[in-house]
Amino acid sequence: MLSHTLSKQADGERFGADHYVATSDPTVLKDLRKSFDLIISTVSADLPLDRYLATLRLDGAMVFVGLPPDAQTFRVGSLVGGRRSLAGSNIGGIRETQEMLDFCAEHGIGAEIEMIGADDVDTAYERVVASDVRYRFVIDTATI
Repeated sequence: MLSHTLSKQADGERFGADHYVATSDPTVLKDLRKSFDLIISTVSADLPLDRYLATLRLDGAMVFVGLPPDAQTFRVGSLVGGRRSLAGSNIGGIRETQEMLDFCAEHGIGAEIEMIGADDVDTAYERVVASDVRYRFVIDTATI
């Protein structure tokens, strides 16, 4: 698991991560060159793409499911040198969502959430802006 800091390492390991590294250490991505077949970026943050692309093996792919705020830049050589690719996905349709839920149910995978009431939405938003969120907020619809 790649994370900016080690603050969620215990959680990552509890969720089944075999390895957990902090990318804030500038040597980490260099040490991981050609290590991965796939990177799924779930963050909505700007990343040094050339450094991440270098961690992909031949024919590796980096897929964005998070939406960084700014235009992302990279050297084309970071892709063509290793036949790497970049892709993105927002959300699947009903069929894909059902497949994901079935897979999770079959493998005992659940979500870590923080349940909030409708009155707490503004506070939750402030926490998101302040990067004070460990997991997704879910609004208890009974409070609406």
